[in-house]
Amino acid sequence: MEEVGILIIDDDEVSQAALRQILDSEGWRVRVAPLVSQGLAELSSGTWTLAIVNVALTGLDGPAFATFKELGQSDVAAPSRKRLRVLFLVPTLVASLAQPLLERERLPYVLKPFHLHDFLEKVSDLLLEAQAILKPIRQMQAEPLASERRQKERRSGKDSRGSAMFASRADYQMTEEEIAEYEKQEEEERKKRSKRGKESGRP
Repeated sequence: MEEVGILIIDDDEVSQAALRQILDSEGWRVRVAPLVSQGLAELSSGTWTLAIVNVALTGLDGPAFATFKELGQSDVAAPSRKRLRVLFLVPTLVASLAQPLLERERLPYVLKPFHLHDFLEKVSDLLLEAQAILKPIRQMQAEPLASERRQKERRSGKDSRGSAMFASRADYQMTEEEIAEYEKQEEEERKKRSKRGKESGRP
């Protein structure tokens, strides 16, 4: 399988950091373009699998949105070329206008702030459609009991602030510290896999 390349077109620094952290943890190539023009230039290279686009940057009736809409809806007939998928990010301030339009056009989107599980499920579905992965990415299940205890302590204690990027669920909250911890665990797991590969005799 070719390397999965994900381009984030968003000028929100909090969003950029959170998305990069989560997507990097899956081992994918991730790049951020804070400007639509920069994002379109990157996409013209043809090396991207998924574009994650903030509709607040593109607007809903301009040429930029039309371009991403066309890219997201296109079917690539040639088997030698992967199909680029597009996931739209919808900030709260534009949700009342953007959400009905995206649903009418059947374009995939996530509302900000969004649930981490929902976001990863959308990304997984789109990468499967693009034939960039062979099976759904690992669903983020409940963390080990120690982490569950930490989450409950945060919910019941004075530290009740959540990440500005990810909304809370009744049974699940992920704070910025937990996102960082999750990424650290993923990095350690990647190193272990790499070490096992080297010990198995790979050069």
